[in-house]
Amino acid sequence: MVKVLPLLIHKFKPDKFVINLKEIMDLLKTFKKNGLQLNNRVIMAPLTRTRIDNDNLAPTELNAEYYKQRASAGLIISEGTPISEDAFGYTNVPGIYSPEQIEGWKLVTSAVHKEGGKIFAQIWHVGRISHPAILNGRSPLAPSAINANFHAYTNMGFAKTGDPREMTEEDIQSTIQDFQQATLNAIEAGFDGVELHAANGYLFHQFFSKGANVRTDAYGGSIENRSRFLFDVLEKISEKINLSKVGVRLSPDLNKTLGIVKDEESDKLFEYLINKLNDYGIAYLHLSGFSADPEKKAENILATAKRYREIYRGNFMINGGFDRNSANQAIEAGVADLISFGELWIANPDLVTRFHRDGPYNEVRKELYYGQSEQGYIDYPTLGQ
Repeated sequence: MVKVLPLLIHKFKPDKFVINLKEIMDLLKTFKKNGLQLNNRVIMAPLTRTRIDNDNLAPTELNAEYYKQRASAGLIISEGTPISEDAFGYTNVPGIYSPEQIEGWKLVTSAVHKEGGKIFAQIWHVGRISHPAILNGRSPLAPSAINANFHAYTNMGFAKTGDPREMTEEDIQSTIQDFQQATLNAIEAGFDGVELHAANGYLFHQFFSKGANVRTDAYGGSIENRSRFLFDVLEKISEKINLSKVGVRLSPDLNKTLGIVKDEESDKLFEYLINKLNDYGIAYLHLSGFSADPEKKAENILATAKRYREIYRGNFMINGGFDRNSANQAIEAGVADLISFGELWIANPDLVTRFHRDGPYNEVRKELYYGQSEQGYIDYPTLGQ
């Protein structure tokens, strides 16, 4: 026994365990497919943190530190960043339309790249999910003048949304141009690509929804017309940037949230969207799940993912209530190529390392999700600390 014991200790020392685990867990393996190459499949989901506290609404060194800490992700998708002054629906979030904002984002992308990470900018227009108090007195833009019956968070607290202003043809074309310019700005700022936020009841999703879009022109009515805005944006971006640098986020099962209600054509519309996206060669399709019951969130997105996995042939990412083991099972089963995590990344800046070792994990402080301080933002300890 005296001779055997040192061998057992050597065999099961932590470093050996980490190496073996990396070899067997698909979640932690490198990913190379359809032009996308990542160090692992643990993606950092876009997370609004409201940590911008300057008149330019530009990222600072504080934000750079936050993203730098999380650069071990296979891919970071930035917090949603509005494409214009009309695109905001929340206070203290960073934009992507001004020179000052571009310079601020350079701090972030440089910090991530120095750590060997990759980062996409999520570009964003909230449409009717806003308030004149956020837009300097202007009414929010939307496909139709239909109130979302939501409460927007302003500098004066929560305020009820009102009727938005129906977009004119000129407004639509101007917004399409804004998405193209935001993409160019993101590339100039050093991002590896962008993600179009076409989910969660925001502007793209409002165009998709029969309850939010009652237009009678080329952008309303039929499934093809209600889908047109997304594909017009992609076509416009493709004039300047290869779409292999553009991801798209959708939430097909969103219902009774942010004013979006599923109807008899919703499933057919998303089948049409996702099938057509096969022709565009985008970086990835990112599906996010919703459930009134948090315990069933991962279960619901898996059911959704299985349905659309049969349609979509490109890189496929899903989000919604996963932990390390359930995420790995989804990848092993071929349901998804990549899994994005939100809350786990907030509390664990070294989440990939913790997945290698199967924990332990920091407890998230939900009361500090939003704000302007360092607390609950860059002060979560790593395992090494």
